[in-house]
Amino acid sequence: MNSLNEKKEAFARLLGIMDELREKCPWDKKQSMESLRHLSIEETYELADAILQKDTIEIRKELGDLLLHIVFYARIASETGDFDIADVIHAQCDKLINRHPHIYGDVLAETEEQVKQNWEQIKLKEGNKSTLSGVPVSMPSLVKAMRMQEKAAQVGFDWENKDQVWSKVDEELAELRHELDTNSPKAEEEFGDLLFALVNYARHSGINPESALEKTNIKFRKRFMYIEEKAKENGKVLTDMSLEEMDAFWNEAKML
Repeated sequence: MNSLNEKKEAFARLLGIMDELREKCPWDKKQSMESLRHLSIEETYELADAILQKDTIEIRKELGDLLLHIVFYARIASETGDFDIADVIHAQCDKLINRHPHIYGDVLAETEEQVKQNWEQIKLKEGNKSTLSGVPVSMPSLVKAMRMQEKAAQVGFDWENKDQVWSKVDEELAELRHELDTNSPKAEEEFGDLLFALVNYARHSGINPESALEKTNIKFRKRFMYIEEKAKENGKVLTDMSLEEMDAFWNEAKML
């Protein structure tokens, strides 16, 4: 691993390259925070994919891409005098120190849950109007449900055990079935309630629902593409195949 001085030199090198690109490259000169936003979101998803695949080479690459974006945003802000990368880093350091009084102060926190509870209390003191205010509105719904439940739990608003949560899942499933059977316009709302209850159960079971669903997406994609490949080998297209034929290839894919 690199020494602290080598890490500082590497970061300084990146800052120097960023300055040079911003001053000389037509594309980099044209960028704004708004134009970079969708690219940053894309890079975040690419990092998430690499993490799920446990591909450390890709993780390193995607971390670099995200770091470049952070440096880029700070460089743009420095041009208008709003802040620069040093302000970003110092603000983060101050926040870390303030939110870890069990390390940098005299507050006791011996468990992960105690640390999380302290965090929520500190955030409210910092000016957050709600325990849930730190959950971005634009966050994907499945992840947002998990984060809101976690934050509510940190201030004591939570089920006592997962058996209670499973009872809630059963209750929501029954309500959804009723609304669907009666063609009620409330079916969508009840479907959302069921998903929310399932996310809650996953949280109580130590399962990340977003990661679980994405792994299933990856599995489905792999198996469905196997069906397409086998169909092509047999000179067929999927629309001309029966469900039974496709299901046979699906079962073969499950064995791989």
